[in-house]
Amino acid sequence: MHDDLQVLGRAVKQTQYRQHRALDSALSAVGTTLAQWDALRAIDRTPGASARELAAATFQSEQAFGTLVGRLTAQGLVERRPGHGRRIQHHLTPEGERMLAAGQGVADEVLADCFAGLSARERATLLGLLERLNARE
Repeated sequence: MHDDLQVLGRAVKQTQYRQHRALDSALSAVGTTLAQWDALRAIDRTPGASARELAAATFQSEQAFGTLVGRLTAQGLVERRPGHGRRIQHHLTPEGERMLAAGQGVADEVLADCFAGLSARERATLLGLLERLNARE
């Protein structure tokens, strides 16, 4: 039994690795990385969010996210604004919105290719199963 679970775990990890490599490679053509684009996506979904909230949303430590958002700010893609107390809010700049949009098109193409071997029904089933597993957190 444990061998089957290990094979399953490795297959999930392999799929994720292949997807991330393909996304990172394709996103470089528009001038960003997967980590940067994912951060832009998170900020776009929750404008004004704190670094702690955004780090959790992007599966990073607060320190790693802080370093990343520092680079995005230096590139003119993200703006940090004072919030309540010591809280710093994060917002996309117009250039950040442009980079996010460019990445969206790239990601749509890459993900369509990654999941091309599955029918729409199989993709829906896979999504449902993964959502069920992730709901256990």
